[in-house]
Amino acid sequence: MEHFIVSARKYRPAVFKDVVGQQAITNTLENAIENNHLAQALLFTGPRGVGKTTCARILAKKINQDGNEKEGEDFAFNIFELDAASNNSVDDIRNLIDQVRIPPQVGKYKVYIIDEVHMLSSAAFNAFLKTLEEPPKHAIFILATTEKHKIIPTILSRCQIFDFRRIGVRDIKEHLAEVAKAENIEAEDDALHIIAQKADGALRDALSIFDRVVSFAGKNLTREAVTENLNVLDYTWYFQLTDLLLENNIPQVLLTYNDILSKGFDGHHFIMGLASHFRDLLVSKNQETIALLEVGEQVKAMYFEQSQKTSSEFLIDGIDIANTSDLRYKNSQNQRLLVELCLMQLASLTFQGEKKNSNSDGYFVIPPSHFKSEKYTVEKITSAGSVESKPILKVEEYKVNKPAAQISTETSSGVNTLTEEKTVKKIAAEVPQTLIEKPQILTERNAKKVSALSIKSIQKKQEIKQELVANQPDVENLPMTEFSEKEMQAAWKEYTTAIETDGKYNLLSHLTMGVPKLEGSIIHLEFPNQTIKTEVERAKYELLGFLREKLQNYNVDLDITVNETTEKRYAYTTREKFEKMKEMNPLIDKLRMEFDLDI
Repeated sequence: MEHFIVSARKYRPAVFKDVVGQQAITNTLENAIENNHLAQALLFTGPRGVGKTTCARILAKKINQDGNEKEGEDFAFNIFELDAASNNSVDDIRNLIDQVRIPPQVGKYKVYIIDEVHMLSSAAFNAFLKTLEEPPKHAIFILATTEKHKIIPTILSRCQIFDFRRIGVRDIKEHLAEVAKAENIEAEDDALHIIAQKADGALRDALSIFDRVVSFAGKNLTREAVTENLNVLDYTWYFQLTDLLLENNIPQVLLTYNDILSKGFDGHHFIMGLASHFRDLLVSKNQETIALLEVGEQVKAMYFEQSQKTSSEFLIDGIDIANTSDLRYKNSQNQRLLVELCLMQLASLTFQGEKKNSNSDGYFVIPPSHFKSEKYTVEKITSAGSVESKPILKVEEYKVNKPAAQISTETSSGVNTLTEEKTVKKIAAEVPQTLIEKPQILTERNAKKVSALSIKSIQKKQEIKQELVANQPDVENLPMTEFSEKEMQAAWKEYTTAIETDGKYNLLSHLTMGVPKLEGSIIHLEFPNQTIKTEVERAKYELLGFLREKLQNYNVDLDITVNETTEKRYAYTTREKFEKMKEMNPLIDKLRMEFDLDI
């Protein structure tokens, strides 16, 4: 079995012109060598896998070439590579300094390549300072690191710094195409592009991924094989999902997202990819910015085609919604629901259906107050020309051709009518004249929900009170039977018994706290604080309705006052309980003295 050499080693550049994506640095180094203008201490810094060590080896070999060397001469005796991660002590640097004094046996320069130099200890850095600043004329130091900020400033000031940049996706893809051609591998352009994107600017990583995918797919490298092996979410999912969002097809959108999750993809990765997809669509809408897409020509055509279906407003709002979901994802307790809510919002951006609080689409809602003691019918003209009528006794939505403000009118008789080409009309209800209306249930429920802990709530309570008063029936023709205070007390006791049965113990304690006093048709109640008064006022109209009906007098009303000086004293200790009992019956104290009892 032949020994396998990974592509990162097999295709490592041997000359500066083969270095990918670092033309500015390689040109500078070549010119420095030709013009004999090379510094004695160089610092190569940049991300992993962008060619720092490779350029250092090429430089070390090139400065020793004079044209008389043998073919394939690598000057291995002149190049010393030191891994600072494992040789980071002061003793290691001292050994290096001792070797620097010895001149080269072959060639002109001895080159010391110190990789991961930021791993040196502070003492080692300080021991290296003097030699780095004034080395022998035959010595050149090349320091390489991925974390320049960890190197002390005194070292940086003694070096000529070269910043290596991340390699572009296009450069990596072109290099991979050359490697594939050399290896006789048929590779799709999109497949190489996905590998280049996955490498994140590191050519060494790209070559490692290339070797892995080739082991999986063989000599035919397709986009499907690359996405499956690298567990990359194929961009076709985003194209399909965007079409569903534009169609407002929320059920299918949720099913598609479920399929993506079932394939093992992360929701966070998906939502970030969706935001990037919207960004690419926005870029594709303009011919000037389409060059910003780092995709193959085939995919670029797909982006351009879909971008013509989408509006800029949809894409900008979509990016904002997806980005917000991205920011909230890690802190969310239900991450799947967060993404699904994001998708539903995106699917609703272009929805042209009903709008809330808007009559422009032809829909209106008749308020509940219009249905008080009234019947409504909806007429529909059938295909045969006859008219069908349907009684309506609840709030519904009707389709009309005019705004709601033009539909509801009021006649001189005070009866509401609905007119719209005789589509909807109201029939006066046959209500007995003796029917007595009670306050609206909806208003009573609102009254119970109002708190008395703010000025706004007090104002709301007053508005409800005015509304209830306005809805009170005309009492001119209602019974006004006289009653005694004893009858009032009996009716009051009957009401408290009823609320006790209903489990309203809090209200029961308030109503039994004092004795109601009758003055004419006004029942006076006095409470020690405002809180109790407010609680009783919430049940005032229900209480009045009961008393008026029981006493057959509709002039009955309540007068509730607060007397903060009135304080009910409760006994807690044994002594207080005894004093309370003595107030009620003074003979108890005589009994205690007679039997010489202790408290």
